[in-house]
Amino acid sequence: MPVPTRLCAILGALSIALLAGCQTPQPVKVLPPPPPPPPAPTAPHQLSADSPTFLRLANMDKDKTPLRVGVILPLSNPSAPTRTLANAMLKAAQLALYDSGNKDMVLMTADESGKPSDAASAAERLLNQGAEILIGPLFAGSVSAVAPLARDRGVPVLAFSTDRNVAGRGVYLLSFQPQNEVRRVVAFAAAQGHKNFAALVPSTSYGQVSEQAFREEVKAAGGTVTAVEHFSAGSGAVTTQASAIAKTDADAVFIAQGGTLLRSIAPSLAANGIDLGKVKLMGTGLWDDLAITKEATLRDGWFAAPAPDADSNFTAKYRSTFGSAPPQLAALAYDAVSLIALLGSGQPYHRFTQATLTDPNGFSGVDGIFRFNADGSIDRGLPVLAVRPGGFAVVSPAPTTFQAKGS
Repeated sequence: MPVPTRLCAILGALSIALLAGCQTPQPVKVLPPPPPPPPAPTAPHQLSADSPTFLRLANMDKDKTPLRVGVILPLSNPSAPTRTLANAMLKAAQLALYDSGNKDMVLMTADESGKPSDAASAAERLLNQGAEILIGPLFAGSVSAVAPLARDRGVPVLAFSTDRNVAGRGVYLLSFQPQNEVRRVVAFAAAQGHKNFAALVPSTSYGQVSEQAFREEVKAAGGTVTAVEHFSAGSGAVTTQASAIAKTDADAVFIAQGGTLLRSIAPSLAANGIDLGKVKLMGTGLWDDLAITKEATLRDGWFAAPAPDADSNFTAKYRSTFGSAPPQLAALAYDAVSLIALLGSGQPYHRFTQATLTDPNGFSGVDGIFRFNADGSIDRGLPVLAVRPGGFAVVSPAPTTFQAKGS
């Protein structure tokens, strides 16, 4: 199974003691100011070296500094599906630790329930135990609460949120972000000769992010945006929007929607005069749902997502270990721990640098290659899939490197 390939804790803090003295001068004599006191010795940052107060397992080599990894997940979240996902991610992290064979690495787990205040408390506890890097949290609000505490200690965070607003300055988002999917499928469509692009996007934050990426990639590909129509994700009706798009000369229509509503949008486009034999329908990873293969009007539509069998080895190993199949996002936790194990041979508390984490060559994970950008976002190498009866077919394989051809 592929595991990630190359992360920082550059630390420093100053403690300055100010001393002052004064002398009462005689009325006829002015004394020069006293020389400044010598600077106090610089105190080492809490996480600049190992400490006896940090967590250490009894069976660990006393002459080695353990690689302490803090894991923050909403294990006691009020939502049952969230709890299930969090526990599966923890199991995946443990599986990666076992697969790594790194006997000097220890996972330190803290429950954040999903509340930002609990996430901050969890981070504080793990940092006080000597965590050299943090994995999680899952939700954007919790990531925002953890980030300043980690930055204060110089500890990087591999979080699972898809919200780029919480990334950067030591926070890296190991997640599936719609921008990657949108840009991949639009670029592929343009390479196949499509020039005029229209879009149907929901009036949600996901829709806003998808629309921005759509407009940027169409422009970059030299295409034209003929129309962008918005709809309420809860309305279930897009007749007016479909009619507006039908009046343009679009030869490709991007739909940033999945599920039941997607299966009603495509027939609406056809009913309003769009010839789906000539106009290509495209989407995001939300299309990665076998239920849409039952809708004939979506047949041969394109979307970007991990290949259907990309995680087969991980799924098989997880199932054999824990007796059930993992949810898709569990693989993110496996990749996070595998990446840390890969980079764990460096100098303790100095091995997870920004330069290492943002290696332009990237890393190989369960769902393909990925790399972190300086702003904390992630690039993923994704295939383009086509909707076919009963499943999805790869029409453009995932890249195996981030290097440009001929470089």
